Amino acid sequence: MQTVSHSATLNWTSSASTLMSYYVYRGAQTGGPYAKLNAAPASLTTYTDSTVQAGQTYFYVATSVDSNNVESAFSDETSATIPTP
Repeated sequence: MQTVSHSATLNWTSSASTLMSYYVYRGAQTGGPYAKLNAAPASLTTYTDSTVQAGQTYFYVATSVDSNNVESAFSDETSATIPTP
């Protein structure tokens, strides 16, 4: 038996220079609820979710965190369907 690992990589553009970092959230259905994927805010505008399962569709949103640690509202939602081997 061969083990196949899957991942979903998200990329986005920073919306303002005062933004410091980002949280990424994932849900199993459109509109949430969403669970935070990264324990600490990430400073990069890319995130790889390596905990996805084949045959599933995931829904993602992100928030930005400014230099005062104020978290924004959720971004627009995007989705990823992970192919089955």
